[in-house]
Amino acid sequence: MHLRWKYQQRAISLFLVLLIIGATCFAIPFEAVAEDSTETGQIIEPVLANDAEPYDAEKPEDLLEEQLYAKSAILIEASSGEVIFEKNPDEIMYPASTTKIMTAILGIMMGDMNQEVVLSDSAANIPSDSSTISLDVGETIKFEDLLYATMVRSGNEGANLIAETISGDNASFAVLMNQAAALYGCTSTNFVNPSGLHDDNHYTTARDMAKIAQAAMQNETFRKIAKTYNYSLPRSNLHRARVLVSTSDAFLNPNREDNDYYYPYSTGIKTGSLSTAGYCFVGSAEKDGVELISVVLYSSRRGRWRDTEKLMNYGFSQFISITPEELYLQNPLTIETSGFSLSDNDLGRLELNIEPTEGTRTVKIVATKAEVESMAKNLSKTILVEYKRDFAAPIEQGETMGTMTYYPPDGGSAVVYNLVADRTILRRENAPKSIEEIEAEVYADPNPFPGFTPEIILIMIVPAGGLYLAIRSLLRLTNKAGRRRKAKTPKPKNRYYR
Repeated sequence: MHLRWKYQQRAISLFLVLLIIGATCFAIPFEAVAEDSTETGQIIEPVLANDAEPYDAEKPEDLLEEQLYAKSAILIEASSGEVIFEKNPDEIMYPASTTKIMTAILGIMMGDMNQEVVLSDSAANIPSDSSTISLDVGETIKFEDLLYATMVRSGNEGANLIAETISGDNASFAVLMNQAAALYGCTSTNFVNPSGLHDDNHYTTARDMAKIAQAAMQNETFRKIAKTYNYSLPRSNLHRARVLVSTSDAFLNPNREDNDYYYPYSTGIKTGSLSTAGYCFVGSAEKDGVELISVVLYSSRRGRWRDTEKLMNYGFSQFISITPEELYLQNPLTIETSGFSLSDNDLGRLELNIEPTEGTRTVKIVATKAEVESMAKNLSKTILVEYKRDFAAPIEQGETMGTMTYYPPDGGSAVVYNLVADRTILRRENAPKSIEEIEAEVYADPNPFPGFTPEIILIMIVPAGGLYLAIRSLLRLTNKAGRRRKAKTPKPKNRYYR
């Protein structure tokens, strides 16, 4: 009995070992390959010209077109779409699997994340050497998992299944893709399939791909998918659970060993490669509030990572991010208070700090350093300041003195901030009321005839008395002058005439 149990234990242990080995072997194809493959042919990789100016990583702002491997490239600021750098951006190129950016964003916007979908024969009909998720016909997968798997592993059957789920077939989905491209402002793009497999009529430009990526990155779900460098695909009706490694793993994964291409500011997005398209990458990165999107088309296998890094570093050397609060604080408002204590070291001078009002949305201004300096100098042209109280002491630190309304130059909705006292100002003892205080009391008094307080009497009598004395002095001077003229006038002598 014990011997039988001993053999059973050995058998179970052996089974578990074989199971672990099998699972490990099963995972290798998904984890070891981190590049999407071409469907046919060999890619001829471009090289830098022999006479190209050497790139200086210490001076990223000096980037030249000739220092990029890519035949076509562009870099834009993500929020505005402003072009920062370009190299043949309007040349017609084949996008390869970067096509899946459009496929994914349409799937996100139009699909049901919780829907269970089944791989059809038509969706599974892809070239044997093209990139795949390794789904089998009849396999069921949740639509959300399908989107992740398609973007992470660049699966062509996954792209086909997304298209069929949304539009019924690839051709109908391609019509939708082209409509969306036109909506995003693309002028030189035509899609004929959802995966990016080569077709002479399936083309785009670096400029158009940047516009598509810019639109896609405005969607939070897409952003989350785009920066995923490995994804755990749950067990299905045909496959066990497995881990998928992104084709962008080299650029995105900080944990990858011996990785010379990881970029610490990277946030996505998608690779592509074909014999007719070379190695492509649409990338995104964010640093200190500045977000950039780059496109490199027909680069080399490793050159696409170098190209993207050069472009991103160039962009970050040119642009900075700043808020209206930070702009204001470069030249804050100051006011002169009245009735302040004689011991006040700043003689009543008060600087106003800025605070967002309740519910104020966060506003980010991304511009070149020169543009930011100009904005700070000319801030008065884009703001409206309204004061809520007079400037008479006492004033408490943090007390709201007024508001500042910022009007974005791009026509966006206005944003209101509070202007608050940066310090406490004490009132001078026995200080006379200020004009503002007297006016406030007068307007607040229901009696149309204000009380004759000493201050009111003083304000009324002093000017009137001064005017009276001035007129009296003028009359006295006039009378004296008249008497002098009268005294000097000679009397006429009497003459007799016959």
